[in-house]
Amino acid sequence: MPVARRTIARTARESVPLPDDLVNYLDLIPPIFGQVQHNASNHRKNVVSLRKIQDKCAEITEQGPKGTMLVGEKGFNTKFMECLERVLPVKKGVAVADRVVAFVGKFVTYTTEQGEERSIRRITGENGVVEGPSSRFTIKLTRHLLSGSSAKDKSVRYRIVQTLSVLLNSLGEIDDDLYEPLRTTLVARANDKEPSIRVQAILGLSKLMGGEDEEELDEDEPSLKEIVLDMMRFDPAAEVRRVALYHLPLQPETIEHILARSRDVDSTLRKVLYSNILNNKNVPDMRVLTIGQREDLIKNGLGDREAAVRNAASGMIGGWIGEEFLERFDLSNPQTAEEALLSLFGTRRELVDDLEFDEAFWNEMTPERAFLARVFVDHCATNKDDARLERVLPVVTSFAFKIQDEFNTLISMLPEDALQPGFVGKSFVVAELCKLAVGLDYADEIGRRKMFQLAREMISQPSLPESLISLCMNILASISDSERDLIRVIVDVVTEIRLGEDEGRDRGMSIMADDDSASVATSVRSVTRRRRQSILAKANDPAAQLEAATIDLRCLLVCGSLLERVNGTLRDNEVFAGVISDLIVPSLRNKEEPALREQGLICLALCCMIEVRMAKESFILFMQQLNAGDDDLRIKTAQILFDLLMVHDIGTLVQDLMPVEQVVGLVRHILALDVPGLQAVSAEGSAKLLLSGMLYDAGLLQQLVLLFLSSDTVTNLPLRQCLSYFFPVYCYSSPLNQRRMQEIVVPTIEMLATQIKAFDPNEQAMPLSQMALLLVDWTDPSKVVEREGVEYDQQIHFYLAEGLLRMIATRSDKEMRKTITALLSKLYLPDQVETPRLQAMVVLIRNIASRRPLADAASRNALSRFEKSLTKHYPEQLEEAIDEDALRRIETLESVWGVIDRL
Repeated sequence: MPVARRTIARTARESVPLPDDLVNYLDLIPPIFGQVQHNASNHRKNVVSLRKIQDKCAEITEQGPKGTMLVGEKGFNTKFMECLERVLPVKKGVAVADRVVAFVGKFVTYTTEQGEERSIRRITGENGVVEGPSSRFTIKLTRHLLSGSSAKDKSVRYRIVQTLSVLLNSLGEIDDDLYEPLRTTLVARANDKEPSIRVQAILGLSKLMGGEDEEELDEDEPSLKEIVLDMMRFDPAAEVRRVALYHLPLQPETIEHILARSRDVDSTLRKVLYSNILNNKNVPDMRVLTIGQREDLIKNGLGDREAAVRNAASGMIGGWIGEEFLERFDLSNPQTAEEALLSLFGTRRELVDDLEFDEAFWNEMTPERAFLARVFVDHCATNKDDARLERVLPVVTSFAFKIQDEFNTLISMLPEDALQPGFVGKSFVVAELCKLAVGLDYADEIGRRKMFQLAREMISQPSLPESLISLCMNILASISDSERDLIRVIVDVVTEIRLGEDEGRDRGMSIMADDDSASVATSVRSVTRRRRQSILAKANDPAAQLEAATIDLRCLLVCGSLLERVNGTLRDNEVFAGVISDLIVPSLRNKEEPALREQGLICLALCCMIEVRMAKESFILFMQQLNAGDDDLRIKTAQILFDLLMVHDIGTLVQDLMPVEQVVGLVRHILALDVPGLQAVSAEGSAKLLLSGMLYDAGLLQQLVLLFLSSDTVTNLPLRQCLSYFFPVYCYSSPLNQRRMQEIVVPTIEMLATQIKAFDPNEQAMPLSQMALLLVDWTDPSKVVEREGVEYDQQIHFYLAEGLLRMIATRSDKEMRKTITALLSKLYLPDQVETPRLQAMVVLIRNIASRRPLADAASRNALSRFEKSLTKHYPEQLEEAIDEDALRRIETLESVWGVIDRL
């Protein structure tokens, strides 16, 4: 029986006999509780009836030695609590109990309101406060519930905290004598082991939260807001986190943590955040959030894996729409704003229908307008809405003039304006217009020529922002008749930039007019020689040297952008040969300008991706760069080497440099370099080579496993993220890959055990048991993805079991033997196995148990259970006595008998 019930019972036994009329009134209370538990529609009527009974009881008093005794009031309170106590043991979720608790809350609210309006009997307390039957009833009921809040029965605790939370809606102002025990009780229940009780505690705490003065708290005492905030962040139960989220106010000190729930593991909570907490009613103006917060919310919401969460996020974004919608985003990184805008186009169809891009729209161009137009055109193109596209897009010729006007304004700004908002905004406008220009219809020859000429002039400008080079190249690539013509144009541009505008244009025109590739290459070299002579003449002028390096860097950026779009071989485009020999190769030898050297390396790598002959000639050069330069250059070099190995046939690529077998050594060497960024790039490259089947080496696979599980790479998140994806995909995609992983499990576990012993005790290393479980899981044949024509290898874990048993038999480390023995129960046993190998395994188990027994009982029992599972799984193969002499004559079992003989 709960503590509260025992108190009531004792009080009733010690009381004097009640007057008959009071008994009659009290007998009316239980039927009311009986009615309200069945239907909530009668609550109002029964509240009024119960209040009348309370009034009648309050009129019954007796005179005692100490004055007037409130016999009737005391009897009503006692009877009411007896009826309520019958509900307390009822489990959560029973509707009749929930209705009774709701009725109690309604009654307390009603009787409190009536008591304030008219008190039948008012008695002034010691503190001078006027008290009546209603206030005394509420206080007594609350204290009575508090006395049973720590009951052992979880149902009693749940109903008490539930009732207290309901009562807090009616208590109004609470004096300190009642507030402190209420607060203490609810805080204690907020740490209850039952999630449902913690939920009710939050409901109660949220009602006390608003009236708490945090300045009056002790120094180390957490506020109620902090308690609820911690529950929202850290409680393991999703239902508790959801209720805490609902009841936390959106304030500066809580908003960051509330927004972080957009990454909560519970999809319902994520949906609630977008649809209820951050809806237009609670957040009418998105400016209460920082730009970073808005972008994180949109990115997380629209990128959520659950459709319901994505829809809720779209609804939230729809509530933000207004004239200044795009101004609330950071358009310097427009991905999030683009996702938000596309979401609006998908959910608010009226926006798509109402958008009109008239002449005034294009004449008064702002970053927001340019972005809106570009995203809208992309949306229409994706949805193949050709009619709307034709209506909103301007004529190509006029659009080219518009881009030219914006570009002229951009380049008229001084170099020192490059970091100013005006320059950044204008650069963004030009970029968006260039993106839009790629998708225009160039059937109009006049418009096509105008746009081609404009893009060529823009890319020829030395002051063109670097971010616009690739966009201009996209326009040229989309307009050019062929790849060959595009390369000729860019060679012309590079010549013009290197020799200066006037002389370069004349030379460029002569190059373009020459159809013979060899003659064109000769002309380019002639241009380069003249420029080199000009630079040598100014060898003692540092400013001239710097200017020349800057120009060459710009040319390399243009060439790199071109090479990214070339699909044919360089043999088909010999016009580019002069650029390689006279611009790209010399930049690699420039030790004074690291940026020039790095960009030259990138351009050479892009050439090698296109041309295998050049890749063979340059491979040794890239290898040398691994030991030269800074870490950034080494990382780029590693990326280049792995890309070359992926693009070209490895045998052909290295046939003049090294045996194919040594390529594995090169890869392992790069992987072993102790630079976090370099290790991450090398791990990704190695994973691609292994997963594609282009390369395999057991040592390389083991090296990747050791890197993934090493405590030294805990902070190397790119490496960890790559390998955490790679190993399951590698193993579950192919039985062959799984067999290869199985072959390295035993030696890898041994190496991991050695590493753990060498760790600093303060390092938070993953336990060996957890590492070993990962290896066992990756080799589980039942997890291989089923594909037509591919059967998974059921024997993998059977062979792994043999290797693990050999480890148990030969190792002396007690903890390692214990760890390995625990793995046996995790193994997948195939339907059929070789009888001799099975029998030899059983003999090995029995020899371990008798000649090298395990130290602890748990391990011995695990080994015994594994033997029993073999007997149960293969009864026919193990029902007869095992002929050990016959087994010893089988060559494939020599390793097993070698272990047994050494025991």
